[in-house]
Amino acid sequence: MSTLVRPSLAPAALDAAALAGLVRTVAEHPAQWQQHVRFDAGSRYWHRLATHPGADLWLLTWLPEQGTDLHDHGDATAAFTVVQGELQEIRVRPGGSLVRSTLGAGSVRTVPAGAVHDVANRSSGPAVSIHAYSPSLTSMTFWEPAPDGLRRVSTVSTNEPEVAR
Repeated sequence: MSTLVRPSLAPAALDAAALAGLVRTVAEHPAQWQQHVRFDAGSRYWHRLATHPGADLWLLTWLPEQGTDLHDHGDATAAFTVVQGELQEIRVRPGGSLVRSTLGAGSVRTVPAGAVHDVANRSSGPAVSIHAYSPSLTSMTFWEPAPDGLRRVSTVSTNEPEVAR
C-alpha cells in the first residue's frame, strides 16, 4: 500500500538572509519600484510591490521627521534596505537600552521576529526604503520605554507595514 504525500499548501517562510537578498535584488532594479515612489506630508506612504511565496515586499517613503513608533512585527522576520536618502533605526537591546544606527543608501538591515525597533527619517531630505516580511505581516505590537525595560502599549492586527496603534 502506498501513501500519498501532499506538499504543504503554506509556503515556507524565508529566513533573514533570504529576505536581505530579496530586498537587495529589488533595490538593484529601480524599474520595479521607482514608479511607485510618492511622498505625503501628512503621513508616510507605502505600496505593496509584490507578494512572493513566503514573503511580502513593500516600498515605503519617508519625508523628514516621519517615522514609526517602537514596534515588533509579530511572527514575521523582516529585512529592509534604504534606496534613497538616510534613515535612523533604533533597536532595543535586552534590558531595554536603545541603540541608534544611521543607515544610508545601500544599507541593509534584518529584523528577527519579535525584535523591537523604530525607523525614522531624521535627515533633511526624503528617503525611500524597500522592506520584505516573512511570513506576511499579521500583527504588530507597539512598545514604549519603561523604567524596567519596555511596556507593551497595544497589539494591532494588520497586513500592512503602517498601522495606527
